[in-house]
Amino acid sequence: MTQSYERVTLSPDGPADPNRWRALTVCLVASFMTLLDVSIVNVGLPQMQAGLHASPADVSWVRAGYTLTFGLVLVPSGKLGDALGRKRMFLLGLFLFTGVSLMCALSPTAQWLVVARLLQGVAGGLLNPQIIAMIQQLFRGDERGRAFGLYGGTVAIATAIGPLAGGLLIEAGGWRWMFLVNLPIGAVGLVLGVLLVPSIPARRRGRGLDLVGVALLGGGITSIMLPLIEQEQGGGVQWSLLGLAAVLLVAFVFWERWWQRRGLDPLVDLGLLRTPSFGASSLVGLAYFAGYPGVLFILSLYLQQGRAYSALAAGAAGMPFAVGSAISAAVSGRAVYRIGRVLVVAGLAAVLAGLIPAALIIQHDTGGAVWARLFVPLLLAGLGSGLVIGPNQTLALQFVPPAGSGTAAAMVQTGQRVGMSVGTAVAATMFFGHLEVAHRDYSGAASRSLYGAAALVAVALVAASGDLVAARRLRRRPIPRQSSDTPGTRTGGPVVTDLRPTRDQGGTTASPTPCCRRPPPGPSRPRTSRTCAPSSSPARRCPARWSSAGHRTSA
Repeated sequence: MTQSYERVTLSPDGPADPNRWRALTVCLVASFMTLLDVSIVNVGLPQMQAGLHASPADVSWVRAGYTLTFGLVLVPSGKLGDALGRKRMFLLGLFLFTGVSLMCALSPTAQWLVVARLLQGVAGGLLNPQIIAMIQQLFRGDERGRAFGLYGGTVAIATAIGPLAGGLLIEAGGWRWMFLVNLPIGAVGLVLGVLLVPSIPARRRGRGLDLVGVALLGGGITSIMLPLIEQEQGGGVQWSLLGLAAVLLVAFVFWERWWQRRGLDPLVDLGLLRTPSFGASSLVGLAYFAGYPGVLFILSLYLQQGRAYSALAAGAAGMPFAVGSAISAAVSGRAVYRIGRVLVVAGLAAVLAGLIPAALIIQHDTGGAVWARLFVPLLLAGLGSGLVIGPNQTLALQFVPPAGSGTAAAMVQTGQRVGMSVGTAVAATMFFGHLEVAHRDYSGAASRSLYGAAALVAVALVAASGDLVAARRLRRRPIPRQSSDTPGTRTGGPVVTDLRPTRDQGGTTASPTPCCRRPPPGPSRPRTSRTCAPSSSPARRCPARWSSAGHRTSA
């Protein structure tokens, strides 16, 4: 009986969209606006509490509620973008975010503001996965690395510049201007989005609507983040919710597998976790986002409460971090495809090399211009951060098919939001916990929190280094020799000879399709194509290694 192999050919992606860089500018402005609202509110909380006569719990929910709902809707909105079209979901999210920002600015009571911030988080979570997915689909080759580098720089700058922007807006017109400033930006973004963002065709919709998966995943994420929010409030913490989260997430995994076995479209394709570098990059993102946002949060607390800096001055002290991130992000996007994971490892090492001296400076602070002594460590940490965020995002999605990039991007971002909540809660607990023991020892409290943030960055460094070592071992692994094949019998599967990423005809980095070789054709086995590729990725032809007569030829 003759065995035949189907020939797999590459289908060109067509010409690149001429408006792709203009569309990227629109997307980055929208992303900057949504991410800025994570950090900008921190400096305005005292003014909000005084102006709305809010309780400490209300103030905590104004900040943490946005992060909670932002993380909750990421995966479902990424799935909607894959199925319904990314431009449509991008414009819907931007419209909702702009409208809800007006609702926040006009809030008459604290409860109204809390509800508006929850809705604003939903709009931000609806918007952001579409941005990463559009980068994945609009750009190819080295251009994709540059685009993700610019995105990473946007994330770092938005996080670092938030306190400064908040201080400027508060001094100019009060805390309500922190939300009103979104209105003109959102309006211009909507117009430019309609004109410049291309309509990327949605993939064919799968069968079934996975509402149970949405409920299980949402319940699991909420059960993780609620105790962290309660910990920040300083009240009773229901740690039992973490056990419930574990149960719900395990049930989610089993449900997704069962749903997919029935031939239905799952909320999350768990096969993504087997995609090279995706799992490791997600872990790196979770650990890093648990560490570095807490640094700027603690620095702002220390300078305002311990050194009596104004909100504007405290925000300005963090500018070296933002400047360093902007510089290195522009470079990292061009280098990520040449250097790969080494770039992320070097960036994490640089962040640690900046955080530890910063903690020592604050620990032994005896007065004077502490912002000047922190300038170089924060600049170094910022330079490292720009080498981490964008390149890690690029590596996470490098081998993900563009049709599923919305869901994949949402999974990575969900881990980052959870990590940010964990890191902020840990930093706040360490800071205020130390103050309860050693009253007014702000230097000790801040340095202790910075050491904790450095430990979380070290976890990310270990994960990135482990992925780098594993990839190099896989690349150097010797190819097993095939046993000789007698006529009339079949050999086993193909032998993998190359797992390096390749570039397709359009310049796009293709999936790590293994190049394979098959044994020489025998009497019962005619010569066939030697194409070997997973069904989810484009294939590439391997060089001929055997002649039709069964003799080995040069590749």
